[in-house]
Amino acid sequence: MIVSLAALVACSTVAEAAGDAASGKKVMLKCQVCHGKDGLAKLPEAPNIAGQKEAYLVRALTAFKAGERKNEQMTVVLKGLSDEDIANVAAYYSSIKITVQNPP
Repeated sequence: MIVSLAALVACSTVAEAAGDAASGKKVMLKCQVCHGKDGLAKLPEAPNIAGQKEAYLVRALTAFKAGERKNEQMTVVLKGLSDEDIANVAAYYSSIKITVQNPP
């Protein structure tokens, strides 16, 4: 019973996080300086976020906005974003298809 309830909560959280990638492409303009239009970091200290799981991106961005995660640049950028903007930009970056190659 506890496992079922936990699974239900996890699924509802992911469902609530679903954003619109097309709208996120407009929001992404604030993100592209560091993370790029393609989700590949332009700065050495910024992570690549292309193809990252949408729910993870929503949680990470929400944590930065709430001050639970600390990064001066992220705090500044996220101040002007709504929860809907966060969901949409997460949908945009998660929709980018990436390929992974094993090392030789």
